[in-house]
Amino acid sequence: MMTDHSLRAHTRTTETIDPAYSNLDTLSPTEIATAMNGAESLVTLAIDKAIPAIGQAIDAIVTGMTSGGRLIYIGSGTSGRLGVLDASECPPTFSSHPDDIIGIIAGGDDALRTAIEGAEDDADAGAQDLLAHSITNRDVVVGITASGRTPYVLGAVQAAQRAGATTVGISNNDGSKLGSLVDIPIEVPVGPEVLAGSTRLKAGSAQKRVLNILTTATMVKLGKTYGNLMVDVSPTNEKLRERAINLVTRITGASEETALETLVVAQWRVKVAATMLTHSISPAMAEQVLAGKDGRLRLALADTK
Repeated sequence: MMTDHSLRAHTRTTETIDPAYSNLDTLSPTEIATAMNGAESLVTLAIDKAIPAIGQAIDAIVTGMTSGGRLIYIGSGTSGRLGVLDASECPPTFSSHPDDIIGIIAGGDDALRTAIEGAEDDADAGAQDLLAHSITNRDVVVGITASGRTPYVLGAVQAAQRAGATTVGISNNDGSKLGSLVDIPIEVPVGPEVLAGSTRLKAGSAQKRVLNILTTATMVKLGKTYGNLMVDVSPTNEKLRERAINLVTRITGASEETALETLVVAQWRVKVAATMLTHSISPAMAEQVLAGKDGRLRLALADTK
């Protein structure tokens, strides 16, 4: 009887060959595009079934980060790149600290641009790369692997568990080895790829969407938004400064001129500016009000003190 470690490729849907696309090389560009786009419809259905597990993971991440923990992604190849991408987009979007959400990829930063495929087979390297970040029981470690059995990722999540961290696994096969190891398995089986075995396609799309949900929902629950507005955005360029002005005018009803003047005084912090205008207070007092509400703008604006 085969163990989980000796699963054959044909038993994993991510490696299965779909006969529906056996004539792929005879299709026109438009027909190929149509086939690929049609296949993507399965991603939404697969994620729908995983929503309960995704919600459980979000709760764990919010709890961990509220107590000073971090969200740490780890993966290899496409999965690793997607984790690094999602982590890198959080500071400019939510003004989160770069150390709050971390992406680790097998082979290091060089692997972001150059494929270092053999790196995925080293379980010890996965454990070492993860533990280099001084893992604690407040952290949530998310292993990402389409097959659900990449040694680098399995080694990492096992090391995370020994360190007391909460572990989450994102994979694209049901009953995966990763799913059996982690506290919260998120299994999103999207079936065989249009190009057999190329898991940067549907599997990659599913992973990207799950990661988007994890971080966005976490930031919402941590008070980084006001409704669906990105009030913790870092206005580091002209486009984002215009967005900041629009946010302040929308939230407070102030004119664009007043919003701009207040944002300058508030050092371009939307939440501080909105609180200043709502309560006619100084930047320092606005900061105090926000601090007393854990940075949650809705509560700060409703403050009657």
